[in-house]
Amino acid sequence: MRAGGAEIAVREWAALGEGPTWDASAGRLIWVDILSARIHTYDPVSGSRTVMATEQHVGAAKPRAGGGLVVNLQGGIGLYDADLAFSWLVRDAAPGRRGNDAAVAPDGALWAGTMRYDEAPGGGNLRRVAPDGAVTEVLGEVSISNGTGWSPDGRLMYYVDTPTRRIDVFDVDGEQALNRRPLVRIEDGAGFPDGLTVDADGGIWVALWDGSAVRRYTSDGVLDRVVELPVRRPTACAFGGAGLRDLYVTTARVGLGAPHPLSGSLLVLPDAGRGLRGAAFGG
Repeated sequence: MRAGGAEIAVREWAALGEGPTWDASAGRLIWVDILSARIHTYDPVSGSRTVMATEQHVGAAKPRAGGGLVVNLQGGIGLYDADLAFSWLVRDAAPGRRGNDAAVAPDGALWAGTMRYDEAPGGGNLRRVAPDGAVTEVLGEVSISNGTGWSPDGRLMYYVDTPTRRIDVFDVDGEQALNRRPLVRIEDGAGFPDGLTVDADGGIWVALWDGSAVRRYTSDGVLDRVVELPVRRPTACAFGGAGLRDLYVTTARVGLGAPHPLSGSLLVLPDAGRGLRGAAFGG
């Protein structure tokens, strides 16, 4: 079924669908419903799905190199092995705070964001979690840590702290992100930048919360494409499927008095571009 320019991949009533990630080794898409504490998977070839409950709100779930998942939870970073046995890698719970979006860097480290439930300014951070569990704070005093991605050559990192209405860019030097500067400013009335992904040509795709759209910007920050969506709150996007050509978009219905019937579903934009193969967490 089609929804404007998008098709319905999975019809779902997720409260806060987030974090789509293509798991190349399994040929499936992984995504989460943060506030319902659920991890979803979807195989676009067979149409098969799984849904797994977590014991805490789950901001992101990413594949591990040896199988299983790494998860950004309310109380820290957890690991599921291939048979879904759970263990903690990092425990750092803070009252009123939870894990939010996360991404795996080309070197196999997890860059995991946090935010406060009340969205208090400066209440979250962005951390680099090495495969052995060593944690380095990259950014402090973040409000709503969201989209994180790397240029095709790994030399630049893109990042969204949603209330700033910006996509910022950093230079990457080993394990550090340096020289932060604005790349894109989202204009008033167009929504707020949320999750993002980078394509094989270096373009940055970003979902606009309360903007009913996904946009593509060039690596120079020039608006290149706008895809209007029927839902008010798209949350994040990622390429997947054969050749990494289909753009999957998660959506939310939380906070909406009269959400669109597809709010909370997983949408897909077929043959939207060409994605980058993502790294798996090394731990």
